[in-house]
Amino acid sequence: MRFDLITIFPEFFGGPLDHGIIRRAREAGLVDVQVQDLREFTKDRHRSVDDRPFGGGEGMVLKPEPIFRAVETILSEPAPQQLEPDDAQNRPDSTAVVLLSASGKIFVQEMAQRFARLDRLILLCGRYEGVDERVAEYLATDEISIGDFVLSGGELPAVLVIDAVTRLLPGALGNEASSVHESFSPGRKLAPAGGRKQLQADGENRPNEGVSCAPGLLDYPHYTRPADFRGWKVPDVLLSGDHEEIRRWRQRLALEKTRRNRPDLLSQVNQ
Repeated sequence: MRFDLITIFPEFFGGPLDHGIIRRAREAGLVDVQVQDLREFTKDRHRSVDDRPFGGGEGMVLKPEPIFRAVETILSEPAPQQLEPDDAQNRPDSTAVVLLSASGKIFVQEMAQRFARLDRLILLCGRYEGVDERVAEYLATDEISIGDFVLSGGELPAVLVIDAVTRLLPGALGNEASSVHESFSPGRKLAPAGGRKQLQADGENRPNEGVSCAPGLLDYPHYTRPADFRGWKVPDVLLSGDHEEIRRWRQRLALEKTRRNRPDLLSQVNQ
């Protein structure tokens, strides 16, 4: 899969892309990340990428010309000139052009899964007071935000999107089940209490035995050694060896944690 980052701060990505899963996926050839300097797609001698907005207002707005030119160059095809907003989806099915914007839809796991099925993701990093609206209407296939707060630009959100998408690609994680059993994964299931050994004991033809569905819930609490740390002990049930009891405990604790930290998600559990 290829990621193209269009930004006015290409040097920003020198660190985030060189660590963890993204680095390993790049080294393994699973992803190709190309950083494009938006100023390289300007034509004036000042390499201007922004201007004052019509109608007045504070701050500067990124101009449409260099952004359109950057995407057209990357795709090696002209962008549609006269499209209705809904027709912005008329991009190759294997490509998405994503505008990172405080005004976009909230980025969720379902989006990451949809992006992971593509061949290419072009990420437009906004800056200043925003981006000319014609970019969102006629160029971007998606306009997304990572939360109800305002950042200085789209560079950090772009890295988060790349990370969320990359870890869903086959071969990116050491354990492929990790991306299935996580919080926010649609149709997520709680792993068998006995882990991999329990799966093997259940047999290849019984993959769902000992598994409890928990769509919409946050992940259950995890514990590791030492069993007693500063007087805080691992719950006895996890040491009992009773896999069915452990499964029920994890289901209950996941529900309690969701109710405490993200009660808004409970409506999904009850559907």
